[in-house]
Amino acid sequence: MSRPAARKPAPKGEYIETDSGNKVSRRSAITGTANITLGGRTVIMSDVHLRGDLHATRAAPSTTTSSSSKPPPAQTAISIGRCTIISTGSVLKPPSRISRGVIQYYPMKIGDNVFVGPSCTISSISISNHVHVGAGVSIGGFAIVKEGVKILPGSVVPPNMVIPSGSVVGGRPARIVGEVGEG
Repeated sequence: MSRPAARKPAPKGEYIETDSGNKVSRRSAITGTANITLGGRTVIMSDVHLRGDLHATRAAPSTTTSSSSKPPPAQTAISIGRCTIISTGSVLKPPSRISRGVIQYYPMKIGDNVFVGPSCTISSISISNHVHVGAGVSIGGFAIVKEGVKILPGSVVPPNMVIPSGSVVGGRPARIVGEVGEG
């Protein structure tokens, strides 16, 4: 009989630390790093996939002179605030919509002091400050999570849902099941 493989502790030097105090696991998959902004003191754990390559594309402005051929400014696909933790196995993908046969991506903004539990799939347009997302949560495209919300483990937040401040949300599909207490 073989025992299940135990998760090994993080090897020394697994995290890359930036000048602003962000810690990013070497075992995370981050695509489109130029389109991802980390606010500072943010932790990106192993097996996290940040899809910065899926960003808004704008048509190049037509110019009559070809002397100023500057590249377009970089678009931010994912913006993560200060002191936020993205746990193992989570996927953050900016929301998208098909318009005139073309997929358009919209920027995702995550606020300060947000905790995203393990194995979450997030495609919301906005998550405000002081939000706790439980393990295995799925947040649909263009969902808006206001400040001070707690999303219970295993919940499925449908696309376009707006969760008001101070709510506790749970279920499949998610609905408001209570309020976060004071303090």
